[in-house]
Amino acid sequence: MKRNKIIITLFTGMTLLSACHDLNLNPLSYGSTESWYSDETEVEMAVNELYRNDFWLIDEDTNTDWSDDNIYRESLTEFQNATLNGQHTQVINLWSNQYKVISRANSIINKAQRAIENGASESTINAFIAEAHFHRASAYAKLSQKFGAVPLVENDVDIEEGLTMGRTDLATIKQFVYDEYDKAIEVLPVSYTDEQRATKGAALALKARYALYMGDYAIAAEAAKAVIELGVYSLHPNYQELFLQGTKTSPENIFVMARSIEFGIYTDARYPLPRNHGGYAAPNPTWDLFASYVCTDGLPIDESPLFDPHDPFKNRDPRLSMTIVPFGENFLGIEFNPHPEALEVMNYKTGKMITNNDTRAVAQYASYNGLVWKKGLDESCLENAFRTEPNRIIIRYADVLLIYAEAMIELNQIDQSVLDAMNEVRARAYGVDKSATDQYPAFTATDQKTLRSQLRMERRMEFPKEGLRYMDLIRWKLMDKVMSKKVYMMLYPSSLLIEKVVNEGDWFWPFAPDIDENGLADFTKIEATGKIAVIAQKNWDDRQYLWPIPTTEIQINPNMKQNPGY
Repeated sequence: MKRNKIIITLFTGMTLLSACHDLNLNPLSYGSTESWYSDETEVEMAVNELYRNDFWLIDEDTNTDWSDDNIYRESLTEFQNATLNGQHTQVINLWSNQYKVISRANSIINKAQRAIENGASESTINAFIAEAHFHRASAYAKLSQKFGAVPLVENDVDIEEGLTMGRTDLATIKQFVYDEYDKAIEVLPVSYTDEQRATKGAALALKARYALYMGDYAIAAEAAKAVIELGVYSLHPNYQELFLQGTKTSPENIFVMARSIEFGIYTDARYPLPRNHGGYAAPNPTWDLFASYVCTDGLPIDESPLFDPHDPFKNRDPRLSMTIVPFGENFLGIEFNPHPEALEVMNYKTGKMITNNDTRAVAQYASYNGLVWKKGLDESCLENAFRTEPNRIIIRYADVLLIYAEAMIELNQIDQSVLDAMNEVRARAYGVDKSATDQYPAFTATDQKTLRSQLRMERRMEFPKEGLRYMDLIRWKLMDKVMSKKVYMMLYPSSLLIEKVVNEGDWFWPFAPDIDENGLADFTKIEATGKIAVIAQKNWDDRQYLWPIPTTEIQINPNMKQNPGY
């Protein structure tokens, strides 16, 4: 009896645990699942619940420092320390939230026919059911990407049955996800007035992404190509504007989650904003990310004659200056300058010099590595007590283009369509059409090894802060390299930085770090000069290529087996 009082996360909220399990609505709207779904309104209300913000968090939101793009000063997460376990908040929340989605989607799929029997429009209800298939597919996709094999539940399950269920093999889960997306694709419309709802393109795009992550390249290429051939998506003209809260609609957005300050769904901009703007200047872009942007000749910084380590933003891919604030730039009305001798900077709003809190010579907690985020930040971030409401982009057209290109590269079926897809993304960064190959470094290589390397670098430049880097490193099996590296910062105190770096003419870096074929930077040669400081040492354990099953699930269910190494 005691164990039955423990609500296992997997089955939280399922039918026999609560009569109104699938409705987090106003209490006056609660209804029993035995009588709910009786009309179009009730089915729509249930479907709308599947779009809850908590169900669509991306890795960058919940796992801020789990890749090599971002660091919070000297702090390392459990993942970066190789101490991830089944009690970790993100592990528990992902499992719990996605099984809530599955439970609610199951009820809609299995019971919404009641509304048709009561006279509701069959086409309308079938469209809602298709949305439920979309969400159920997406939930199992998220779970299997992180945990591998997971329990497959398609119907309401009581506690006793739930306590005996084991994990379904990954091949079965994968096929189920593909089938679920196909059911959604067959019925969902190409577009809605409200871009937040799932569409045919969204189902195709997320199917393509999942297939790419699972290494099913033929499926990924086919689904991505189908999105392209819908002819309804195109790249936003300006890369930087796409991520601002003022850009509520864009032809590039395939599936987004809207934010609202009014309803408490927003981003707190104080963390990334520089200290001169009242922000914390943490977390920060890493030097690894900073070094990964190629030069305007398309070459990595250790190969390009255009790279100047003393003026590191010069002659770089334009997305660098749209993602990280350049030194000396008028950023939101104030000059940004982390130089240890820049004790004052210009406030362009007042026309006066002010104390520079963005150099550690003045403020100890200014950016430790001299870098601050720019992507997604504009003047609106200084309003509403630093609360901003940009869309959370789940998937956009640029991702589909690069999914298609990568899948074709891995299939070694490289043709002009592959180069066109990659060039379309890169050309947008330069503000030109892909046909203007004299105005940007176009992709021309056709051998698999070269193009694979270039594709991986392109993805990193295109998608920082969008929650995609983590899974890229996982599926490319690069996490062991990335998480074995050190984290670097400028020398401190600033008097030491001035003595050993500035006075010797070596600000910002003395020379370029080495860049490997995957775009990963190696700072060990610069470290050996004593001109940069090690702030942390990351660690890695191969077990973390999969997440641990939540500990509670293992403790109460003898048939739930843990992933290796945990």
